[in-house]
Amino acid sequence: MFYNTCFSKQRTALFQKCCSCFLGLSALLSVNAYAAEAATAPLTLQTVIERVQQQHPSLKVFQFRQLALDGEAQTQALSPGFEVGVEFENVAGTGDYQGVDSAETTVSLSSVIEFGDKLDARSGIVNKKRALLDAEQKIAGLGILAETTRRYIDVLAAQSKLQLAGDAVTLAEETLTVVEQRAKAGVTPDAEVKRAQAAVFNTRLTAENQLHQLDYAKLVLSMMWGESQVNYESLEGSLFEFTDDVALAPLFEKVKYSPAIEAYLTQSQLKEAELRFAQSQSSANVSWSVGVKQMQQTNDTALSASFSVPLFSGERNSGAVIAAQAAKDEVLINREIALRELYAQLYRAYASRKQAIVTVNRLQSSIIPTLTLALEDTQKAYEQGLYNYLDYLTAREELLFSRRALIDAAASALRFGVDIEQLIAEPLPASQHSFFRDFQGF
Repeated sequence: MFYNTCFSKQRTALFQKCCSCFLGLSALLSVNAYAAEAATAPLTLQTVIERVQQQHPSLKVFQFRQLALDGEAQTQALSPGFEVGVEFENVAGTGDYQGVDSAETTVSLSSVIEFGDKLDARSGIVNKKRALLDAEQKIAGLGILAETTRRYIDVLAAQSKLQLAGDAVTLAEETLTVVEQRAKAGVTPDAEVKRAQAAVFNTRLTAENQLHQLDYAKLVLSMMWGESQVNYESLEGSLFEFTDDVALAPLFEKVKYSPAIEAYLTQSQLKEAELRFAQSQSSANVSWSVGVKQMQQTNDTALSASFSVPLFSGERNSGAVIAAQAAKDEVLINREIALRELYAQLYRAYASRKQAIVTVNRLQSSIIPTLTLALEDTQKAYEQGLYNYLDYLTAREELLFSRRALIDAAASALRFGVDIEQLIAEPLPASQHSFFRDFQGF
């Protein structure tokens, strides 16, 4: 599979730097920078990713969720607490039990003895929640990085289209010059001059609209790191460089180990822990109490003790066990459903990207060069009076349309590449194995 080569070294370092927060999506495309006269240096993809990693609010949420799990772990690690009780008997009665002369006072200490490893079961649930939170953080990181990359592509494509719009203005002005020369020579009616002038106005309007679209795309990208104003002039890269193709079968295999699928396995482990906790509730706890009783009438003291065990705990808890087992089984089925959906998404992205690259190659190698020569020949023939103005205009528009299609196809190839990387949670470098080694310790 073809993919960008310009970022091969810096994206490896970027993924290693970002892996502490989320699995990086690299293979980031190189995109063609529209050569604006920049007051500041163009932004690189690495700089954009670092800004998003530091400032995107969705990534900051996980630290608070982690703190919440810390609090939950602290609570679930507690053993049953102790209770102090005071009991008064034979108080404020009638006859011999009037007042407090015959009172019996008991001060007791009570608690519960847990059976069935309930403490370990509770702690196990929290530990699996941590693992699930880590998986969700990876998925969120991949999604944010992928969206950032797509917006990066949008900006670079808009820059290229703005450059194309400028070229269209130049071609229209050159056409107007040729038409005016023929009009002065008396071989072209004034109506063609007016049409050429209108064409210049239209191309300038298109360039102005494209400038607004570029400004919007740059703002949308800036919002990924929380800024509502654009503080850069342009982006850096090359839009039309791709590396070698890779087979589809290995990509299918990698989907099985993507964070999206791993999250289902982690969720299944969480449901297993919840099932274990539900099963532990079938073991009855023993409530106990010990105390000291004082008889006011004789001024004697005595020890007291009691315990209680609930009956039929296993039968009463069977429904909770059945529900926990069903929840676990449901996760496994949902994993299979999600895996099939990911396969379909991967194939669609793979096939669409491959077709987009074919379109780019054909436009670059044959269609655009042919239309460029055709425009030159048409212009010469028009100047010699062999073609009319419509022929000249058509040749120019066909060339501009093909160049615009080239930009769209290249941007589409890059976007579909990002989709693939998000699905497999790996880049698409020239050598799959060298990059895979960088992730062995992640």
